[in-house]
Amino acid sequence: MTISKNVLLPIQHDLSALDTNLKKMIGTKNPILLAAAEHLFNAGGKRIRPAIVLLVAQATNNRKLIFPEQRRLAEITEIIHTASLIHDDVVDECNTRRGINTVHNTFSTKIAILAGDFLFAQSSWYLANLNNLEVVKTISKVITDFAEGEVRQGINNFNTDISIDEYIEKSFYKTASLIAASCKGAAMLNNSNTNIQSNFYLYGKHLGLAFQIIDDILDIIGSHKSLGKPAGSDLRNGNLTSPLMFALAENRQIHYLVTREFQNKGDIEQTISIIKSTNGLSKAKDLAEEHIQAALHALGDNYSCEADHTLKLISRYITNRIN
Repeated sequence: MTISKNVLLPIQHDLSALDTNLKKMIGTKNPILLAAAEHLFNAGGKRIRPAIVLLVAQATNNRKLIFPEQRRLAEITEIIHTASLIHDDVVDECNTRRGINTVHNTFSTKIAILAGDFLFAQSSWYLANLNNLEVVKTISKVITDFAEGEVRQGINNFNTDISIDEYIEKSFYKTASLIAASCKGAAMLNNSNTNIQSNFYLYGKHLGLAFQIIDDILDIIGSHKSLGKPAGSDLRNGNLTSPLMFALAENRQIHYLVTREFQNKGDIEQTISIIKSTNGLSKAKDLAEEHIQAALHALGDNYSCEADHTLKLISRYITNRIN
């Protein structure tokens, strides 16, 4: 399922401008770095993160306006996200993303790492130029969270003892932190009070966690098209996710497949088949739904406007991706 253009109609003009600005913002005199950085931008993507930033900007403004600084924050958010994808694909040895070859597969691992670093540096420069120290502190923490998430994931590869709490914490660092911080940043740029900032931080945090859990479900049941990368990628890399963890509690055969790191032919397919035969997928979906409800609770009925309604529709889109 994709978000209907009608749902995002109130910010469609801003999203179109964002696509144009992204390419201007990564301007570099080095043609290889420019080509590598543009590679994923040209592949499109859902632009959910910048859309959420723009909607929070409207929802927290009495006149429902979006200021230039908030548009820039939306662009910064997408640049940070894209940089993280480039590095993720290197770490996970993923060959395709959004239906095209990954940056490291198209160019080289060295170029991909440099391109990711370049985008992180560009995002930091534009972030500093927002001239809002509190927003800078909030968003810059995200980049350290990415590194923390990757390390936690790496040291727990093929570790069947990892707990759901550890999985959620890692998922926060890798996915939810950026959405949470960006939501808070958009509210901060409207000089919203700390309660409002906190509400939108919690909305973004729980939305991000739900998004990651649904991604992990799709890794088991989804197609290459719905994932943007080959199904079963997380399993192959030893990244144990909630569907597998819940299934492991019901069927210990998975333990032996994981601990031998899926080295035998057919191990991945057998593991997926076992997961589907247990309650692992339904329990993971229930977990995602808990976080969606927490996101909606954070919004409450405090922001009665079109942007608030759209933010709630986006939360429903997250879980509907697997329907």
